[in-house]
Amino acid sequence: MDYEQTIMQIIASSGEARSLSLKAVRTARIGNLAEANEMIKNAKTSLTQAHKVQTGLIQAEGRGEKTEITLLMIHAQDHLMNALTVRELAVELIEEIKERKALEQQVKGSVN
Repeated sequence: MDYEQTIMQIIASSGEARSLSLKAVRTARIGNLAEANEMIKNAKTSLTQAHKVQTGLIQAEGRGEKTEITLLMIHAQDHLMNALTVRELAVELIEEIKERKALEQQVKGSVN
């Protein structure tokens, strides 16, 4: 795989993870918590793929193979870091949604 394809793999996997994370929050908000959890799991899988590619580049550089720092590489790293952050926040938001839904059920039960 050439350098640009490698970088594009980081971008694609990171973008997939970010999209899944945001979709998971929206899905949890409408009450589909199991589906949201599956999306978060899939986002982690995509992030793992991106991280493996990044680690390969880092290891190659550690062996003395020079890696050209291009705007595309910086863009890929930005995508990866953004996707990691969005997933972490999505996990926290989903936990808050779960708690809110549980409280709503308690209130609904005490009103009836």
